[in-house]
Amino acid sequence: MDKKQEHHESSTPDVSRRKFLGSSAMAGLAGATLGLAGCNKGEQGASPAQSAPAKAAATEAGDAHEIKPGQLDEYYGLWSGGHSGDVRVLGLPSGRMIKRIPVFTPDPLTGWGTTNESKAIMGTKPDGSPLYHVGDTHHVHGSYADGTYDGKYGWVNDKLNARLGRLRLDIFECDKIVDIPNVQGFHGIFPDKRDPVDANINRTTRVFCGAEFAIPLPNNGKTSDDPATYHSLFTCVDAESMEVRWQVLIDGNCDLVATSYDGAFTATNQYNTEMGVHYQDMMSAEKDACCFFHVARIEEAVKAGKFKTYGDSKVPVVDGTKEANKDPKTALTAYVPVPKNPHGVNASPDGKYFICAGKLSPTTTTIDLAKMHEWFDGKLDNINKTIVAEVEVGLGPLHTAFDGRGNAYTTLFLDSQVVKWNIDAAIKFFAGDKNSKYVVDRIDVHYQPGHINASMSETKEADGKYLNVGCKFSKDRYLPVGPLHPENEQLIDISGEKMRLIREDPAWPEPHDFIIFRRDIIKAKQVYSLDDFPLATKKAEDSGVERKGNKVTVRIASYAPQYQLQEFKLKKGDEVTIILTNLDNVEDLTHGFGIEKYDIQFIVNPQETKSVTFKADKVGVFWIYCTHFCHALHLEMRSRMIVEA
Repeated sequence: MDKKQEHHESSTPDVSRRKFLGSSAMAGLAGATLGLAGCNKGEQGASPAQSAPAKAAATEAGDAHEIKPGQLDEYYGLWSGGHSGDVRVLGLPSGRMIKRIPVFTPDPLTGWGTTNESKAIMGTKPDGSPLYHVGDTHHVHGSYADGTYDGKYGWVNDKLNARLGRLRLDIFECDKIVDIPNVQGFHGIFPDKRDPVDANINRTTRVFCGAEFAIPLPNNGKTSDDPATYHSLFTCVDAESMEVRWQVLIDGNCDLVATSYDGAFTATNQYNTEMGVHYQDMMSAEKDACCFFHVARIEEAVKAGKFKTYGDSKVPVVDGTKEANKDPKTALTAYVPVPKNPHGVNASPDGKYFICAGKLSPTTTTIDLAKMHEWFDGKLDNINKTIVAEVEVGLGPLHTAFDGRGNAYTTLFLDSQVVKWNIDAAIKFFAGDKNSKYVVDRIDVHYQPGHINASMSETKEADGKYLNVGCKFSKDRYLPVGPLHPENEQLIDISGEKMRLIREDPAWPEPHDFIIFRRDIIKAKQVYSLDDFPLATKKAEDSGVERKGNKVTVRIASYAPQYQLQEFKLKKGDEVTIILTNLDNVEDLTHGFGIEKYDIQFIVNPQETKSVTFKADKVGVFWIYCTHFCHALHLEMRSRMIVEA
């Protein structure tokens, strides 16, 4: 460790390897970012993390965590897929990608967006094509029971088209998608950890969704030039039905979301309380906010009819603005001032605190949830008294994870570091004990980290074993593949006092958030049941063709290595529905179904049924073949579709 780095760990006030220049300098964030991201290879080579001893230590640490052939990982990871519109399933600590789950965009492997079943979930245009072909997944979270993950559901948002998708974690497939009305820039999500109204329900019942971008309400093109009509909304979605329950109109915008363990509160950090349209206009305020929502009171207001609706939407919208919520005893919302353009709000595993990271301020803000209860009860004279720590940790703090031992881990975008700091020590320092050393450790990461999460981090079972950090730039970490670089995922061992980098992997742009949870939580189904599918063909001899005018239904059973039917005839112009059932009752025996020249391909897993509808608009012989390897005679597994004039 050099003297400069040693100074950081022994002296709290100097919070980064580049001395903090003051809040006014942070307004030049974009320029500073470019300067760091554009460092030359000589500068990168001089990094302590790339020295020979550090490489040797990383290799040694990596060997200790290696998952050998035939071994299973300790943890699952659910990763957002970014612009691919999917969710990725990883095993950790190996970093092996196990599966891609298509959600918001068509997928040629599985037939998502091609089969009738997937189209019903995705939504379609009048012509039957998918409603959208693009998406932008950002944040992934799982359902809770008794304060920890229960392995039932995962949720992910589509920022681009304001949709929320739900994943069934017994099969790792999307089963529902809902459109969020009245919003754009739908960014942060988080499920509740217990019911806010019924104390006997200690599991997830709602998912909360925050919208970044203010739009005119209603957005009908009539008030586009009137800033007074622009607002952001905070949304509640029912976890089971996936219907939108209610929305809250607020001052400012929403970014990320957190929920309390007692179910009482959800909150969103706000980086643009100015409601600026251009980025220069979003940085004038010295303080932004963390907006708290009193969920039970909101639902009481909805039940009492104290809401309005906008446009064609029937969703009730309550007033959560500051003007309408001046009395804490009746308020639906509360705005806690925090500096400055915060990015991220996270709940500590002990259930005591929400922590906001400053982004344009070198600080994190720790908000005491017990004091938030006091505020809403009218027992505090100043909402600032809910803040129990606001301490400097480094340049560009973004997101925070936890180890369950009282420590927080925050990404420092400009410093290209992760900082480990102790929450209790930070509270003592903020209270006046300047000898309290809250910064515990720092580690360089490559380069400019964004999201971060640790194993079981935002559950009461946070175990403090592994920490993953998603770095926005990889620069020289991988073989060059042209102008588009991968991003860089780095896994850190946090089981000891010092953080240790143990592996890194490229990630196809651009993943965002992720969660890491123990493998024993998941009870994965290996084979479907025929009874799960109303259209299933349960016996091979039931395969056949049924015609009603020009509407034709073709039932086909597959069992390695053949289809039954092995051929069928159609007439040009027929509207054809093919129903395919995989009768193999064997784990890992999936069949594919591809029709030459008809732009149709999908898979069916063991005992699964899927269907596809299309128009027979080309005459001739069209081979159908199994597109997913299934048997030694896989290449012989075919059928013929014959279309006659």
